[in-house]
Amino acid sequence: MTMQQIELSEARLHLAELINEAIDGQEIIITENNLPLLKLVRIAAPKPKRTLGSAEGQIWMAPDFNESYEEWVEEWEKDPI
Repeated sequence: MTMQQIELSEARLHLAELINEAIDGQEIIITENNLPLLKLVRIAAPKPKRTLGSAEGQIWMAPDFNESYEEWVEEWEKDPI
């Protein structure tokens, strides 16, 4: 992304052009007396809403996923890493 600085009085004369440049991805800093005043940038497109079930078939869980883990804990307590 490139950045351009322009004085407020000049920006007023060329606002339509500056808007098009911002739409094309350029960042424009509008200054007054060489001090930054405004930043003109394109807003990122909103992320699409997530859909319930959109990952169906892409995730796998072990059949014993919800079973007790007591046996595993006992083994770990015997010989922790």
